[in-house]
Amino acid sequence: MDDSNDHNQKYYNYHPYQDLYNVPAQSLYKLPTSPEFLFHEEAAHQRRSWSENLQYYTGTGYLSGAIIGGAKGSLDGIRSAEPGDTLKLRINRILNSGGHMGRKFGNNLGVLGLMFAGLESALIQYRDTDDLVNTALAGLGTGAIYRAARGPRSAAIAGAIGGIAAAAAVAGKQVIKRYVPI
Repeated sequence: MDDSNDHNQKYYNYHPYQDLYNVPAQSLYKLPTSPEFLFHEEAAHQRRSWSENLQYYTGTGYLSGAIIGGAKGSLDGIRSAEPGDTLKLRINRILNSGGHMGRKFGNNLGVLGLMFAGLESALIQYRDTDDLVNTALAGLGTGAIYRAARGPRSAAIAGAIGGIAAAAAVAGKQVIKRYVPI
């Protein structure tokens, strides 16, 4: 009887998973490090389709423009507060100013994204290659078309700025891919 009581009173320090605490998940589960594709054609395809590009650039442009414009408008609303305004009137002025500028900037950048995506997709289809030249030409064309109503000088300047900005964005993306560890 004493043996059974001694056995029941002993405490065991055994933990079945004690060796798994310091094992990285990659080696434990053999997780892939690259995207998996169902078909070989999907793996060979390295860029978005024209419709995905259109949605991506338009949506990204509108969202970023709305955020930037909303912030700028809200700051303008804060600055334009008058000493005799009530709290309700100040909040209303901030919200109205932020909403107005957010819509304005969002629409402008959304239209720029729409034009850029259309021009870039058309250039890729026409030239049958996807390179930096297409992106720079699409940026140049987008800037020129966007400012064409203000005259040829304004269109030329905006086109040059658009082309340089698009080329710089692609070059920056390549630098980040190469030198920044993921």
